[in-house]
Amino acid sequence: MNLKSLLAAFAGLMFSFSALASDFAQSTPAVWGYDVVSYHVNKRPVRGSGHYVVTHDGATYLFSTLENKETFAKNPAKYVPAYNGYCAYGVAKGKKFAGDPEVWRIVDGTLYLNLDSKIQDLWLSETDTMIKDGDSNWKRIKNADPANL
Repeated sequence: MNLKSLLAAFAGLMFSFSALASDFAQSTPAVWGYDVVSYHVNKRPVRGSGHYVVTHDGATYLFSTLENKETFAKNPAKYVPAYNGYCAYGVAKGKKFAGDPEVWRIVDGTLYLNLDSKIQDLWLSETDTMIKDGDSNWKRIKNADPANL
């Protein structure tokens, strides 16, 4: 095999791995697989199931029941967590940290996640200001790579 053929084969292999990695990244469920409707109807988070799945805005949501799946499908904006599930405190500070689905609050019908309970205590001490700052920052950082913030 000559060098040109070897390079072409290598490029094809790298493209295949790149596509595979992209598919894997897209297969990670939103909110770590928790049923976002359950926060509202069960008043606590419940893990979703691969049997009840909806894709919305490029994110895959899992649901614990068919009823929750259908509820979400009728009005996804009502159930998608603020800031795509990033930590509400972090977004208020202009950062993107993973939100923990077990550390949450619903404020005025919107689900907010936080990094951990200590961070959530800080967020809760100034909820109105944090939401205002988070909403303002989200417009700027929504599409930013977390590592660059």
